[in-house]
Amino acid sequence: MTTDIVLYNVREHIATVTLNRPEVMHAINRDLVRALEQRMEEIRANPEIRVVVVTAAGVKAFCAGADLKERATLTPEQVAAFLLSLRRVLNTIAQLPVPVIAAINGAALGGGLELALAADIRLAADSAVMGLTETRLAIIPGGGGTQRLPRLVGRGKAKELIFTGRRIHAAEALSIGLVNQVCAQDRLPAETLKMASEIAQAGPIAVRQAKFAIDAGLESDLQTGLSIEAQAYQACIHTEDRLEGLAAFREKRKPVYKGK
Repeated sequence: MTTDIVLYNVREHIATVTLNRPEVMHAINRDLVRALEQRMEEIRANPEIRVVVVTAAGVKAFCAGADLKERATLTPEQVAAFLLSLRRVLNTIAQLPVPVIAAINGAALGGGLELALAADIRLAADSAVMGLTETRLAIIPGGGGTQRLPRLVGRGKAKELIFTGRRIHAAEALSIGLVNQVCAQDRLPAETLKMASEIAQAGPIAVRQAKFAIDAGLESDLQTGLSIEAQAYQACIHTEDRLEGLAAFREKRKPVYKGK
């Protein structure tokens, strides 16, 4: 099954999606895109999922970008179809209603970095290197990199990195806001799980509404954004979870949220 190249499990409201082509540094081919699409469908269909973690097997690479060996065998029309499907799955990841954490365990280059950019939060191993390297191959990022990177690190820095195709190490990625946290390679799974668990313990409806308000608001003017926030807040008011949160506070206990 092609899904074997994208492993998947759910535990305690956390879905973990693991790229599994270590022999080619998890390079993105058509099978991997199809497998990612299937995993995203499974996540959307599971109301118990509150957080998604995207990572890769091994310690060498998160994703080295497009599978250039496969790319060399494709016609221009097939390349266009591949890019369309890649954009679609990356947009699906970005638009999941629950938070997505990318655990960058190694090299994240080209489309691999675009995959990480589609996440809400990025954690990186201190050995990781990142870059949108497409201009070195006389093309440009085609999976959202020219749009998501400037929104994250600013226009000037994004232009520098994209124009030069330069690779940066995790420490620099942290300093420019490309990643949220850097830790030792052997600590990355634990630190990622810690953050995912903290999110999963919060009110799931509230977290979904917060993600919606942030994402929709940032694409709007301030007044529209404030209106979006007000609507998202209102969606939390009549939930059982809000009442549970208040009761747990009064009773000095940990709340048990059900997403209702």
